[in-house]
Amino acid sequence: MPMSRVPRSRRFLVCEPRHFAVQYAINPWMHEDTQVDVDLARGQWAELVRAYRAHGHTVDSVEPVAGLPDMVFAANSALVVAGRVFGSLFHAPQRRPESTAYETWFKNAGFDVYRPEAVCEGEGDLVFAGRVLLAGTGFRTERAAHHEVQEFFGVPTVSLTLVDPRFYHLDTALFVLDDGPEANIAYYPEAFSAGSREVLRLLFPDAVIATHDDAMAFGLNSVSDGRHVFIAPRAEALAGELARHGYVPVPVDLSEFQKAGGGIKCCTQEIRS
Repeated sequence: MPMSRVPRSRRFLVCEPRHFAVQYAINPWMHEDTQVDVDLARGQWAELVRAYRAHGHTVDSVEPVAGLPDMVFAANSALVVAGRVFGSLFHAPQRRPESTAYETWFKNAGFDVYRPEAVCEGEGDLVFAGRVLLAGTGFRTERAAHHEVQEFFGVPTVSLTLVDPRFYHLDTALFVLDDGPEANIAYYPEAFSAGSREVLRLLFPDAVIATHDDAMAFGLNSVSDGRHVFIAPRAEALAGELARHGYVPVPVDLSEFQKAGGGIKCCTQEIRS
């Protein structure tokens, strides 16, 4: 019998995909000639928000800005731990104005915001795992930002190297199932360097391992509240494995956002107070 998991109420920040489009190519999933169905994207995004609220979570929204088609990917804007906000500095110049838009929202909501000196793409590459902070590098966030974030939060920060450009952010290859003292994760080992795989095996011996098909379906771009896992419907094997571990998969289709290399977690910034 799988153990019974206990959910924890979360607070999420999202951004409506009013201006979502693929206007440039900054990862292998993006192609400039791709046509986006904006109505479908808005419907899928609204379903994600409904799913969060139906499971007891609070959802805040930042006003989208015209000319920033990737602003819907709220996760990249910051990392928030214990009410402290570590902001972003995007690798791609097209996305850099997003940092200001999100910083304005946080400040208006009463938060102070730290501006990183090194390239750092928020929860895209910074995954809070309770006792440690997992920090990705290789394609976007610079290793120097890992030092900055450790100094800012005072949380041990573990650098992990991504080696497959399809998994250009840490949150495309790994997500946290529980972020308490007994934190656990799910991940796709082949997205990481050999040394990083060894580190993950050491830190998380009971991790849920995803298949290549799960990873390509954006199954690891998921959000867990400790019991419910909001997950891409096509990641069927991963959903089954999670259920065997006592989690409850909640399929939410964000397939339109995969045209830009995004999914459920990309669209979700967690505000940890």
